[in-house]
Amino acid sequence: MTKETKFDQEMIRQLANVLDETNLTEIEVEQKDLRVRVARQLTVGAVAPVAAPAPVAAPAPAAAAPVEIAVSADAANHPGAVTSPMVGTAYLAPEPGASVFIEVGKSIKKGETILIIEAMKTMNQIPSPKSGTVTAILVEDGQPVEFGEPLIIIE
Repeated sequence: MTKETKFDQEMIRQLANVLDETNLTEIEVEQKDLRVRVARQLTVGAVAPVAAPAPVAAPAPAAAAPVEIAVSADAANHPGAVTSPMVGTAYLAPEPGASVFIEVGKSIKKGETILIIEAMKTMNQIPSPKSGTVTAILVEDGQPVEFGEPLIIIE
């Protein structure tokens, strides 16, 4: 995880806390070339904050940057969405301090482990349903997930 990614995740957590404290349903912040939108998706009986990094026009770096999509309330309808097969806690790495299974921009093959969901004290490896490139990771390490919740986008 890069320093910039860690900063982005911390910013998203702080914005999600602002949503909780103020009962707002959406907040958007822009700093330099980073634009973050956090929205609360209201469903029957549950409230789930959804982090939405919006694409920002920036000068092209020497290496091709991974394509990021704006995450919206209907990310589950995206044709490349991989949804959670169970309720539990999502982990992006096999153990604390280890390298993550996937990263935005990384190519993966069908059957490769994309993350682990802990349910009832059992660690369940979640395999990729198809080959492609990870364009978005919609959950954070240690985040509780619901059945059918979008986890990542593969294109």
